[in-house]
Parts: sequence; structure tokens; C-alpha cells
Amino acid sequence: MNIITDTQALEAFCDACRAHPYVTVDTEFLRERTYWPQLCLVQMAHPGEGEDSAAIIDPLAEGISLEPLFALMRDESVVKVFHAARQDLEIFWNLGGLIPAPLFDTQVAAMVCGYGDQVGYETLVRKIVGAKLDKSSRFTDWAQRPLSDKQLAYALADVTHLRGIYEKLARELRESGRAEWVAEEMATLLSPDTYRNDPDEAWRRLKTRSSSDKFLAVAKALAAWRERRAQERNVPRSRLLKDDALLEIASNRPKTLEELGRSRLLLREARKGDVAQEILAAVAEGEATPPEKRPRPPEPAQNRPGTGALVDLLKVLLKARAEEMGVAPKLLASTEDLTRLANDDEPDVPALRGWRRKAFGELALQLRRGEIALSASRKGIEIVELDD
Repeated sequence: MNIITDTQALEAFCDACRAHPYVTVDTEFLRERTYWPQLCLVQMAHPGEGEDSAAIIDPLAEGISLEPLFALMRDESVVKVFHAARQDLEIFWNLGGLIPAPLFDTQVAAMVCGYGDQVGYETLVRKIVGAKLDKSSRFTDWAQRPLSDKQLAYALADVTHLRGIYEKLARELRESGRAEWVAEEMATLLSPDTYRNDPDEAWRRLKTRSSSDKFLAVAKALAAWRERRAQERNVPRSRLLKDDALLEIASNRPKTLEELGRSRLLLREARKGDVAQEILAAVAEGEATPPEKRPRPPEPAQNRPGTGALVDLLKVLLKARAEEMGVAPKLLASTEDLTRLANDDEPDVPALRGWRRKAFGELALQLRRGEIALSASRKGIEIVELDD
């Protein structure tokens, strides 16, 4: 195996990759004990059969610089192929301040080509390449050194088989005329906003049942403090303050160390010292938030009469269209899309934008307005146009 542990070898391999139209890329990382993912390996391959066509890059090797890799990721002449790219791209954004482009995500492409919702890499390897993966090394410690031959073989298989998967899916997309569909889906993955963890927005991840604006203001201040502190110390959020403890504090709003110490869910290190003082300061900050600046809970959906039945009809239409087009239903519309389509005349949902509107959204609106109906026959579900 071609294992790269120095900058000169990395630069040479990246130069070789530039002679090809695409490279396949994958990463192995750990994030159980840190806030930011710890990059442990980068695997890459370009078209070809020899051992030199693929490489494992060791970012933990002493003295290695990843700048040649980052330069390749910025090179617009080479397509970067990933499978389920979200977390891999987050690593490149955090370490190199870049998002690899042009980008091709085989999981998204597989959905467009009818392989199912969020289809796994192992399934595509089996269905397209006709190979079987050994998954026994999947959850090993990738930060340990030396890595075993079994671990390295597993890691390399994540990019060598990906070449055949990419070429097959790209060909299917060209033949079906759906390449633009995948390109639209890449927009979210290519946006830096996808990878920014804004502390002031961290409260939105909390699962709270309270609609009190004062409670939410304190929860927001606590969540923002926790996010900033976790980023600075590079530790998981839960090591500072678990969600249930945060919500308990936001509800009780302690003002002294003694009151804070009564929290039954608080971790030991959060009961004293700087952490405890910062928690109390965040509570005070939240309580001092003017009413007009307090966060508001999302308005509960007001379903119109018959919404449930209409959503069921839209689900039938969705499934029929997905089967007809040979794509995953989730790609066309989500359950939330269908609910909002049933309640609003022209809601701002993905199902009514871009290629989705042509594929499904317009028909959904017509069904909602009573301009078409659904009929069951031996051929399946058929769309029937209704007279005025």
C-alpha cells in the first residue's frame, strides 16, 4: 500500500492526481473526546489499476504538511468524489478553511438514480462494483499508531471501490439528464454556513417543551456559553454541561453557587471554580435580556380542516411519482414539505424549488387545488385531470 508520511511524497501524489478528471476521497477521524473532529487518515485514489493510483495519507506523521492536499482540494479542474460528504467536508473547512470543489457526493447521486434513501457505501459496493467489504475495522481507534494492515486495507477500500461507483452513477446521470439535480443538491454542502457552529444559534438544538420567553432567553445564553467554551477547550459540549442539566438550570435560574450546587444533574467540575461562575453569569445574562430580544418558540402549525387526509393523498402522489421516476421519495419531498403544502397556498419549501417543483411540486399544488385526482388501476396509481 502507498502510505504517505511526508510532505514531499504527498505533493508528488497530489501532482499525479491532477492528471486525472477526478479523485475519490475519504477520511477517518475521531470526535468522541473533542469538539473538533481529530483527523487521523485521508484516503485518496485516482483512475487506474496500479498500487500508485491510491494512497493513504497520515496527517499525524511528524513534520507532514497538508498544504499540497488542500491545494488539490481547491483545484477546480479535478472533481472531488466523496460518499456522504458532510463530515469529511467539515474537516477540510475546519483545518484548511476550504470546501473541496467541484464536488460529487455518491450518496446524493445514488438517491437520484433510485438506489434508495441515504444508501450506504457498503450497499453501493455490493450493487455496483459486485464486491464485499470487511467492516470489522469500522469502529477502531484511528489515532493509534501503528495501524494494522487490516485497518489500512479497510480504509483504502473506501476510495478504491468509490471509483467504479462514481463512474457508474455519473454515466446514469448523464443518460437520464439528471446531472443538474445532483448539482443543485451540492449547493448546501458547498456553503460555508453549513459548517459554521454559531454559539448564538446553539439553543435551537435543544429539545425543550417550555414556551416561556424568559426560560428560552436563559437557555440561549447558557447554550451560547457552552458552545464557546467547548470550542475554546476543544471538548465535547456534554463534558461541560449536558442538555438536561442546561435545561434544569434554565428553569431554576440559580443566582448563587449554593443554589447552583443543588442541581442534581450538574457534573462535578461545573459546581465550582470558573465553570460555575460562568454558568451563573450566563444565567444572569439571559435573565437580563429585554423582552423584545428574547427568543421566540416556533409557532405551532395550525392545520386546516382535512389536513391529515390531504397529507395522506400527497404521500400517495409522492410515492407514485418517485416510483415512476425511479428516485427515492425523500429526495422529492419531506413529510414537513407535505404538511406545509397541505396548509399553505405557496409555502417556501424545497419541494417547490428548482427541479423538485417540476418533478413533484406542481402536481402537489394541482392536487391540493382539486385540479387533478388520483386513481387506482392495475397499472398502479394514475393521475386524472379534472374538468373545471
